[in-house]
Amino acid sequence: MDYASLGLKVGIEIHQQLNTKHKLFCKCPTVLRDVEDSNFEFFRYLRLKRSEIGEEDRAAKEEVLRSKKFIYKSYDTTCLVEADEEPPRELNMEALQIAITIAKMLNMEFVDEVHVMRKIVIDGSNTTGFQRTALIAFDGYIEVDGRKIGIATLCLEEEACKKVEDKGEVVVYSLDRLGIPLVEIGTKPDIDSPELAKKVAKKLGMILRSTGKVKRGLGTIRQDVNISIAEGARVEIKGVQELDILDKVVEYEVLRQLNLLKIRDELKQRNASVVREIYDVTDIFANTKCKVIARALKKNGKVLAILLKGFGGLVGREIQPNRRLGTEFADIAKTFGLGGIFHTDELPNYGISEEEVEKLRERLNAKEEDAIIFTCGEELRVRRALQRIIERAEYCLIGVPEETRKANEDGTTSYLRPLPGSARMYPETDVPPVKITEDMLNVEIPELIENRARRYVEMGLSEDLAWAIADSEYYNIFERFAKVLQPTIVARVLHIVPSELKKEGFNTDVLRKEHFEITLELIAEGKIAKEGAEEVLKEFCINPNAKVEDILAKMKAGEDLDSFIAKLVNEKVDLIKERGEKAFKPLMGLVMKEFRGKVDGKIIAEKLMKAIKEKISEL
Repeated sequence: MDYASLGLKVGIEIHQQLNTKHKLFCKCPTVLRDVEDSNFEFFRYLRLKRSEIGEEDRAAKEEVLRSKKFIYKSYDTTCLVEADEEPPRELNMEALQIAITIAKMLNMEFVDEVHVMRKIVIDGSNTTGFQRTALIAFDGYIEVDGRKIGIATLCLEEEACKKVEDKGEVVVYSLDRLGIPLVEIGTKPDIDSPELAKKVAKKLGMILRSTGKVKRGLGTIRQDVNISIAEGARVEIKGVQELDILDKVVEYEVLRQLNLLKIRDELKQRNASVVREIYDVTDIFANTKCKVIARALKKNGKVLAILLKGFGGLVGREIQPNRRLGTEFADIAKTFGLGGIFHTDELPNYGISEEEVEKLRERLNAKEEDAIIFTCGEELRVRRALQRIIERAEYCLIGVPEETRKANEDGTTSYLRPLPGSARMYPETDVPPVKITEDMLNVEIPELIENRARRYVEMGLSEDLAWAIADSEYYNIFERFAKVLQPTIVARVLHIVPSELKKEGFNTDVLRKEHFEITLELIAEGKIAKEGAEEVLKEFCINPNAKVEDILAKMKAGEDLDSFIAKLVNEKVDLIKERGEKAFKPLMGLVMKEFRGKVDGKIIAEKLMKAIKEKISEL
């Protein structure tokens, strides 16, 4: 696609958890727990309130109509602040200092005073109904492919709850994640291609990891992407976890908007319209063989339908890979706790007969070019869902609606809620402001990972290995031991050996910083050969609390090297007679199998070759 002619604009929001000792507004630790450890739970419902000038937030209004119950799991590592039963404490100054460092690395301007605000959150992921956030810096930039990409804002925020389970009508959240400090970095809409979006996100991630002060692992960083094209609309896509699909997310959203515009144009040519009436068609399906509908009717549910005039054939049209316009409508139904929808473009199917479809068309006075959408369940929930689908179908006649969507694993997106209104921030009165002083701005800027990697290449590492070590949480160990050992040996211990052990089935997740330090110290002190690192780390994988003296004793067990080689050469005399010095390779494998890690490989090779040559001279 020609993204320039389409007027593509992309802005990225990076949310990165900070690795601090305690949470942003209380002294609880920033550790995640197993939900089975929960010792208490409580529940809440969302209620809608008008603003001071009488406005209602459209996203909040829809969420209230969904009538969801939110259950929160509490732990002995959470407190009354997370439960919203106690006011927040003062802002975490460690987190603020990390945020200032990151802002400096992004060439940003700072506010004079940090004021905490409340940002409305309507999905139940905050017990308060809002997220506490504070603007720290603004108007910065980074350079990517020789271009300046503007950084609009950097905010310090509290992380939301972790979703444990979504049962439709009931959503279960865990409080362990709520309140972990994070930075939200928002770019300006300077990005104009999917490839550039991916590169910008990658650069920002690299800068954040370069601080050494951010959490790592799945869920600790995520990207939200704002995307629009000239004739489309701004759409916010939440929760892109995998950087590798970010370009696909942009590409597929552009495709979705283009296809929605094509559908709009076709609907206009057809003079299409949406009937705002909701029809009760329960009796038509009284004896249905459709299991979904039969189950709903058994629970005294209803089957309700709506008529879309002129939409025939378009509800089933693909707008993203494996996603159709009907899928957009089904997403809305699912947000109201329903299983989805049925529509006449895909019927008869799912146990629904041709006769039932004909009765449905007759009841709603639907023509061949029309489409019918229907669903089933508890009547009030179904009515609310279909009313919202009517509104969405009417927008098909206009174009692309502004909305918030979630990223799927394949790069496609699903509807979440309408795009929130602009008036969703108001002051937090419980947290005092913090003045940013000159001393706070006087921070040491850490070396970028990309610069560190280049330095490691100059030390003799391959480019891939240099990047792996530079981006590792153990790069400080590498820096220390590379001064007393060959850098390639240190890199092998830190990266290559653990990878090989993992392939062999060892649990390398238990390896800690001290395990690598002990292994490298043993090599540096000459207590083991460099090949011995594999045996030492293997023992730590089996028993993370193993004693060094026990590991060394185990490694020293076995025959004396000289006698082993002498015995082997005598046993393999026929092989030596046949191959001469070329017998070295297979014999070396047998010796290394016994002495790997116990004796330096170079010493083994020298002793073995000497013994082979002596045997040849005897023959």
